[in-house]
Amino acid sequence: MPYMYILECSDGSFYVGSTRDLERRLSEHGEGVGAEYTRRRRPVRLVHVEEYARITDAFAREKQVQGWGRPKRIALIEGRLGDLPSLSRPAGDR
Repeated sequence: MPYMYILECSDGSFYVGSTRDLERRLSEHGEGVGAEYTRRRRPVRLVHVEEYARITDAFAREKQVQGWGRPKRIALIEGRLGDLPSLSRPAGDR
């Protein structure tokens, strides 16, 4: 099953990714072979996950969330979905 996921890194930053195999991908991030970004910021912790029927949908969601600012990502992680529209950044701020 495809997933979009968010990791919180040791420096407090977030990493957004997508995968078909969440357990394997989390293991790779933990071992330092998942991505250059997380390799330098271990340990990482899974803070949000969404399941999709198709990998293309998970990848599209990954790209969408990667374009969000920190406050909007935190609202998603905390489940404050009603706050998401007000946290959208103007196109010039992306």
